[in-house]
Amino acid sequence: MRFSLFVHMERWDESTTHEQTFQNLTELALMAEAGGFGTVWIGEHHAMEYTISPNPMPQLAYLAARTTKIRLGAGTIIAPFWNPIRAAGEAALLDVISGGRAEIGIARGAYQIEFDRMVPGLSARDGGQHLRELVPAVRKLWHGDYAHDGEIWQFPTATSVPKPVQQPAPPIWIAARDQGSHDFAVANGCNVMVTPLMKDDGEVDDLMRKFNEANEKFPQPERPELMVLRHTHVHSPDDPEGWRPAAEGINRFYRTFDAWFGNQTAPRNGFLEPSPESKFEGRDEFSPESLHRTAMIGTPTEVIERIRHYESLGVDEYSFWIDNSLTHEQKRASLELFINEVVPAFTPVNAEAAPA
Repeated sequence: MRFSLFVHMERWDESTTHEQTFQNLTELALMAEAGGFGTVWIGEHHAMEYTISPNPMPQLAYLAARTTKIRLGAGTIIAPFWNPIRAAGEAALLDVISGGRAEIGIARGAYQIEFDRMVPGLSARDGGQHLRELVPAVRKLWHGDYAHDGEIWQFPTATSVPKPVQQPAPPIWIAARDQGSHDFAVANGCNVMVTPLMKDDGEVDDLMRKFNEANEKFPQPERPELMVLRHTHVHSPDDPEGWRPAAEGINRFYRTFDAWFGNQTAPRNGFLEPSPESKFEGRDEFSPESLHRTAMIGTPTEVIERIRHYESLGVDEYSFWIDNSLTHEQKRASLELFINEVVPAFTPVNAEAAPA
């Protein structure tokens, strides 16, 4: 079992500057490297203050200069927003800058509110077609001259400049939920990243089942890897109510996710108020008590026990999702506890970085 950190700049009001939020992100990434994490992941989102990352590549390139061994993951770029030539070139440049530490995650996209602004007229539900065309095109561009005549993109002979350091190519990860996405990823020799969101560990079991079924249908010379991404917060066993601030923070995060995902209200200067608590009456999965059970919230001993279950399923990487609307100080304290108390229980395996 390896560990990774999934982190974004997040602002909930204008009391913290963007400069400070980036300094906070950098501090957490450096803690993760010092603590033995294999990868730091940063995704792509547009025009939203609660998940600030219009392009993960510049942030990861900066972290490449501040780190020496942690791998640098774009988790994920949104396929419909990228031309294959640009995606191949920027990913390869990150690999060059980092000395061969790039990991490239690709997703179809989720927020219609982003699609309306980035690719007007395209439904977020149709982003999978872009993903399926982008992945093989990027790989071919990494390998040399290639002309593309697809349903979405067409271009004459081109190549990725620069070429990636890692050979035959940097690892590609696919964000997957349904069986078809798992099948596509495995059939194309891609690793898989999944998140159970607000569901319990039964969802992790089910996602692992889909991944295993894909491997049975499309056996590869080397089995792809599976990463589970989950909101995580570790608190001291001396504080029996230490779970509550985290569960309430993650409740706020998901209510904000709901507001953006619903696409019913125009944001103001990049902010949207969380959907009101009243909207979720009768939906127990949003309650702090439920999130205490479903998100990875607990004492070090409790967290170790649950991650051991993931390890027993065959999960290769557990990603500590630190975005949760809490303060930087609260996040830092939680990550420090995880590093000091949880990571050592898995160190013999975690010490090895992700394979190129």
